[in-house]
Amino acid sequence: MEVLLKNYIETNQKVFHEELTRHLHPLNIPESLKKSMLYSLNAGGKRLRPILLLASFETYSTNIMKTYRTASALEMIHTYSLIHDDLPAMDDDDYRRGSLTNHKVFGEATAILAGDALLTYSFEMITNDPLLSEIEKVYIINLLAKASGPTGMVAGQILDMEAENQTVELETLEKIHALKTGELLKFAVTAGAYLGNATEEQIGYLKEFAHYLGLIFQVQDDILDITGDEEKLGKAVGSDESNNKSTYPKLLGLDGAKEMKIRYLEKAKKLLKKANADTSRLADLTDYFSERDY
Repeated sequence: MEVLLKNYIETNQKVFHEELTRHLHPLNIPESLKKSMLYSLNAGGKRLRPILLLASFETYSTNIMKTYRTASALEMIHTYSLIHDDLPAMDDDDYRRGSLTNHKVFGEATAILAGDALLTYSFEMITNDPLLSEIEKVYIINLLAKASGPTGMVAGQILDMEAENQTVELETLEKIHALKTGELLKFAVTAGAYLGNATEEQIGYLKEFAHYLGLIFQVQDDILDITGDEEKLGKAVGSDESNNKSTYPKLLGLDGAKEMKIRYLEKAKKLLKKANADTSRLADLTDYFSERDY
């Protein structure tokens, strides 16, 4: 990763870490709930989704503080999804990012409630954002609810569960990941561009771009589950295989998965050019998503 991009990511990881804790610490809520929420928020997340939202905004505008609450809300929803995803009834994982999963530390009931709290508080944060107009708030909340709800991430999660122990077609696999992983990434790109006053045409191209970005992210995730370094990943490799998950390498083979990633990458970059964003941080982050090793 080139030095400037590395600095950009690391700087904004710190920014959003501070933003998230700043909004949670003052809450007058049961201490056990707050500890559980903060535990997963502070568990070494890469903050890729808020950084992606920020990069999309910066492609068209400069007042970056306008993105902070929306980006933090997005990270809260992503974190809630991980807490629930790790539960025994779902993927039954003991470790996340090298640390014990939330339910292993706080118990299943508290973990579920911490996830619920992060989900609902995310929308409250957006409604209280003094830098957004009422129209912007409604647009962002509607977009985020769709991305994370029954026609978005949640739909992808249940389709992913239903695809366990069977071999699915490529089209079905793409649909699962476009929903489960891609919808929150699409929200990040779309919301950032919208708040940055991109044109409707540019936003349209970026939505298509984000579809392929989500698939790139997931293909690389699947590849790393086979070839990754457990120490860097913070979890055991081979968990997809042990859980009988439908993955790109399982369907296409490892080389086939890598070739498919290249195809997605080519399509994504063509769409960035159409959106006048081919020299932006979005382009750099696209390469990073494709080449990351954890």
